[in-house]
Amino acid sequence: MNETTALSPPTPSTAEPGASSRFTAWPLSISVCGLLGIVALLLEGRPDSSSDFDYPVTAEHVLGLDHVPYRLSGALGYVLALLLIATAAIWRHRVERRFPGSIGAIVVSYGAVATAALVTLAYGWRGAVGNYLPSGAEGDTFDADGIYNYFVLTDFSPYIAFIPLLASAYGLAWMAFRERLVSRRLGGLAALLATALLLATFVTGVPGLPSMIIVGLVVAGVWLAFGRSTITMADHR
Repeated sequence: MNETTALSPPTPSTAEPGASSRFTAWPLSISVCGLLGIVALLLEGRPDSSSDFDYPVTAEHVLGLDHVPYRLSGALGYVLALLLIATAAIWRHRVERRFPGSIGAIVVSYGAVATAALVTLAYGWRGAVGNYLPSGAEGDTFDADGIYNYFVLTDFSPYIAFIPLLASAYGLAWMAFRERLVSRRLGGLAALLATALLLATFVTGVPGLPSMIIVGLVVAGVWLAFGRSTITMADHR
């Protein structure tokens, strides 16, 4: 294969509309990333969780948090970071190398790797909160203000960490409508979800809303595993 051939755009599949649906296992790693992300994201304790809480949150409020959810969230976040990197490697092997002209496929993997880096930081801070709370293993390390600073770091960072996956969603849409490598319905839903989350963030000013893109990971992985897409049809040739 010469350089010109390697850089040529992927050829749309003419067999896709009539292809039979066959199960392909590897896309399910995408769904596992989504499920693990949801669990890790929801594992937290908040002093303002009750309806009768009086703002603002203070260091004294934070000291009463249970350290266990933060410890678990931090550990699961690390596992998620590793799984995202592994999934990006699988994607590169199964998709990028088979369709070297696909810009969308590259964007998908870039978004996963960038998310892995941010998840490592954000959930490392969550684990630190669990470690330094009074009930944690090193509860005597920092005073109330020090623990409060760690808590503030975890207020939105575990949510913000998933923002690069919006780029992956748009990459999937490009693969669907420009390169014809995945289902157009899947690509359309990916673009719609990413755009809706961005617009909601702009309107409300809440920076953590794009994190809900991880729900889309669950759907995308299952869709690719059981649905009709050129990138998985190649596995059955």
